[in-house]
Amino acid sequence: MKRKIAISAVTAAVLAGGGAATAVAFADDDSHDRDTRSSAASGSTARVTVGDAVAAAVGAVPGTVTEAELDDEDGGLVWEVDVYGSDRAWHDVTVDAGNGKVLGKHVSDDDDDRDRHAPGSAPVSLNAAVDAALRATPGTVTSIDLDDHDGRSGGALHWEVDVRGKDGKQRELNVDAKTAKVTADRSDDGDDRHGDDD
Repeated sequence: MKRKIAISAVTAAVLAGGGAATAVAFADDDSHDRDTRSSAASGSTARVTVGDAVAAAVGAVPGTVTEAELDDEDGGLVWEVDVYGSDRAWHDVTVDAGNGKVLGKHVSDDDDDRDRHAPGSAPVSLNAAVDAALRATPGTVTSIDLDDHDGRSGGALHWEVDVRGKDGKQRELNVDAKTAKVTADRSDDGDDRHGDDD
């Protein structure tokens, strides 16, 4: 009986959502998110840099950006940008990674723990963190996020930066939000440490 209920639930999810992707997301949402980020990071190259995407997002919604991520949306690359607006609300802004146009913007209803990372809380700006990460690992930034949940950094506020190196390998870096010191992320493969590159 339990097996029939589970199969019915998956079938309903597929029918309602329109395909296998929904079933995969239903089964393991985190795995689907990682796969999407990975394909976006290693697939087609974005013509619009993270800096240009941030500028476009702030042009549409004045405020401070605390996260930008290259994502594959309906077969096209976009930048998903979180902006803490001058209206003191969080906004999700989608920027086309091919031409830099703002495709959409709306007030976010997902405020989980973003209040802690409100503007002014990080002395090192997003742009400065990008510059520091690219000095340590030349390549293309595919994601950046202001965070304080990394046990390795002792809970210190830092920027998590994903960089696709010129060799095509994806590297995860932490940039200290107070000092701009770059270190390899705890989930990095450990082959390439960048702690002394600043």
